[in-house]
Amino acid sequence: MAKVSQIPNLDNSPLNLRSLREQSQRELVNILKNVRGKKCLVIDPKLSGSLSLIIQTSVLMEYGVELRHLSADPLETDISKIVYLVRSQFELMKFISSQVHNDISKGLQREYHVYFVPRREVVCEKVLEEEKVHHLMTIGEYPLYMVPFDEDVISFELDCVNKEFQVDGDTSSLWHIAKAIHKLESFSGLIPNVRAKGRCSVRVADILTRMQTEEPVNSHDMGIPEINTVILLDREVDMVTPMCSQLTYEGLIDEFFHINNGSVELDASILGAQQQEGKKMKHPLNSSDKLFKETRDLNFEVVVQVLRQKATSMKEDYAEMTSTQSVSELKDFVKKLNSLPEMTRHINLAQHLTTFTSKQSFLARLNMEHTIVEAESYDICFEHIEELIHKQEPLISVLRLLILFSVTNSGLPKKHFDYLRRELLHSYGFEHIATLNNLEKAGLLRKQESKSNWLTIKRALQLVVEDTDTANPNDISYVFSGYAPLSIRLVHHAIRSGWRPMEEILRLLPGPHSETKRVSDVISLPSSTYRYESINDVADGRRSLVLVVFIGGVTFAEIAALRFLSAQEGMAYDVMVATTKMISGNSLTESYVEKLG
Repeated sequence: MAKVSQIPNLDNSPLNLRSLREQSQRELVNILKNVRGKKCLVIDPKLSGSLSLIIQTSVLMEYGVELRHLSADPLETDISKIVYLVRSQFELMKFISSQVHNDISKGLQREYHVYFVPRREVVCEKVLEEEKVHHLMTIGEYPLYMVPFDEDVISFELDCVNKEFQVDGDTSSLWHIAKAIHKLESFSGLIPNVRAKGRCSVRVADILTRMQTEEPVNSHDMGIPEINTVILLDREVDMVTPMCSQLTYEGLIDEFFHINNGSVELDASILGAQQQEGKKMKHPLNSSDKLFKETRDLNFEVVVQVLRQKATSMKEDYAEMTSTQSVSELKDFVKKLNSLPEMTRHINLAQHLTTFTSKQSFLARLNMEHTIVEAESYDICFEHIEELIHKQEPLISVLRLLILFSVTNSGLPKKHFDYLRRELLHSYGFEHIATLNNLEKAGLLRKQESKSNWLTIKRALQLVVEDTDTANPNDISYVFSGYAPLSIRLVHHAIRSGWRPMEEILRLLPGPHSETKRVSDVISLPSSTYRYESINDVADGRRSLVLVVFIGGVTFAEIAALRFLSAQEGMAYDVMVATTKMISGNSLTESYVEKLG
């Protein structure tokens, strides 16, 4: 698990995320305190990233904890008290059962505790009963519904929500999402305005209403709610954006090196630790790193210039330092020197990124994505994808482009659809038929049944912006160098004027939409108090807050676009992002891949 710096600093959060995190820390510590003496904490590997953003390993050690990851192997430890911390998943129950059976066969007498995250599931306990180990266990829950990733980003850490819903018809994660939002309301007051677009989002809005009836948030002590509006958006509504290559600094780091739980793992030499060459190092990426906070959302072309300017000014300061001696000037210079390691790291990282972004293959890819989004040269795009298949370019990369092509065309004509499917199986192996079936079922790679309305949507929402100025942007299109993310255009409209003025456009996009005003039973304020325009500021001078919830994941580029909007003149609100998962086009495409066997 991770070091100190991985836990993001939440002091500047527009919402009190610190108390949310502290509550999660307390709940975990209480679980550990309840099991006296030394204990072996066996963690579901998928949870270790989330936990590293909540509590430091050193704190766990204070409570006599030895850490292990849960796997199919027998548990190697001399400690007799075992605490399992696991998601409610069928295969994990099998792992636990086999470890317990192994202990029994060796004649080991142990005390077992199983804590489900975020709640216990009957099906899982049934497995433990069938395996005849349930009676040996104390069962509990660790209600971790969300993890603060940064001062304005929360993740529910739900993998594969899209695939589960679109392909398997599994809606279990929707309750979890609603529960997380409801839990937020217990900190910040009942959210008066709920706007939803998409099949999942509209259901989550309904579940929220039901939860408020069953376990009302008491707004009596809270005064005006901190969050004024929640906007729920299905990923399915905009599958174009994640399939485009992100061009912000943070977005590109994710595209090429994959950011996991707010950290990137790279060769130590890239991060400036020459003496550890060949070793991998984890580097946290959050707003506690001042230089990263300043550069993360810029278009990468600009980042290189910004870093160069900073390095030059430091050099000049150094030259001046040799001639001036005043203590305060010396102090200022030393302060600047403290940021030198950060600077070196980012210069190295940016330089390393450039070796990828300057490749001809990457530039050709960007060009093709742009041509597909413009949707005016069908044949060129079709032939390009056909060629990629014949060259056996990496499958995920080809599928990602193919999804972009299919979605903007509302599917492919039957002849082309059948042909490309056949070529894919021929090139990459017949075992991929299950993956292609998943993509078809999800509507991402399918036969065309009606004419595409992408051109209408593109024009109405001005999604393609010519001559985008990436250095001094005046529009969110800078995050993709000329394409404005559809999702963020929708959110912008929803914040400014609600859904009503854009009904026609909404009808062209997948899924229903809804808009609800909620008033707490405890305080009934006249409706004008809740009119969005009339509360731009919460009582104590803070700006009004909008929570944007992405069901099915969000990219770093979209978050950058939202931060850009929030910082514009005339925007009277702060934006907070909640997502089921941080995604890129690759990880989203991979979630539909069927792992056979």
